[in-house]
Amino acid sequence: MTPITEVEGRRLALSNLDKVLYPATGTTKGEVLHYYATTVTGPLLAQLRDRPVSFLRYPDGPEGPCFFTKNPPPGTPSWVRTAPVPHRGDEAAEQVVLTDLASLMWAANLVVEFHTPQWRAGTPGVADRMVFDLDPGAPATAVECCAVALWLRERLAADDLLACPKTSGSKGLHLLVPLEPTASDRVSAYAKGLAVEAEQALPELVVHRMRRSLRPGRVFVDFSQNAAAKTTATPYTLRARPEPTVSAPLTWAEIENCRTPAELVLLAGDMAARLADHGDLLAPLADPDRARPLPRGDSRRG
Repeated sequence: MTPITEVEGRRLALSNLDKVLYPATGTTKGEVLHYYATTVTGPLLAQLRDRPVSFLRYPDGPEGPCFFTKNPPPGTPSWVRTAPVPHRGDEAAEQVVLTDLASLMWAANLVVEFHTPQWRAGTPGVADRMVFDLDPGAPATAVECCAVALWLRERLAADDLLACPKTSGSKGLHLLVPLEPTASDRVSAYAKGLAVEAEQALPELVVHRMRRSLRPGRVFVDFSQNAAAKTTATPYTLRARPEPTVSAPLTWAEIENCRTPAELVLLAGDMAARLADHGDLLAPLADPDRARPLPRGDSRRG
């Protein structure tokens, strides 16, 4: 029988708790739910707050079928919040917005990666953050991503913008930047301009175009996730990888001192100690006093 658990007054059926989802570490679904219920609840909900969530579902583990969905899954409880999100033209479709521990645990029971846009549900297409996805092309690794991240940090600082780093949970890094509310197309234009500048400053290390033939040995600075229709792996989400890797916040000291890619592979079991040591390194993203406007004239960049 599927156990019924009460979470914050909501009854949830949590299924297959002994099922091994990550064979490389033997991590079970019950351990995954425990991670979300006890280790990262607060900081993860802060990142999910008021953002429509898309799910990458991998119910049989990362080696099984994976599928991406923006629509509320069949059987979504009536108490799970949804919000209308523009999709094509004037059409809108409902997407889930996770607001509390009960809805987070309902979603985690589906075995998902959480992905969110750079804007909030009430203001679609008006971003309050910017993202750069640093994706290494072999033989480049996360070590090369760190060098690019450091260049971008200084370039953003020159425009009075704060960069907050995290791992992607896969091979690369993400940089998140708190912004005063700004139209997504304007953010995209600015981000593209910086990607072009990075390639000009570091031509042996950086590429700003997606073309695969350009990427071996370089870091692709992907600015495209700033488009209103795009999403990025939410901080603290587990990823569908062989091990339970986390898209985990980093300190700049970790990036400055990184010598091997393994140093930036962070697992679910690492996060309690990291939160105890560092707190929520991405708290500035939710602090309106840290948000800044984009510089004027950025739309002409790139």
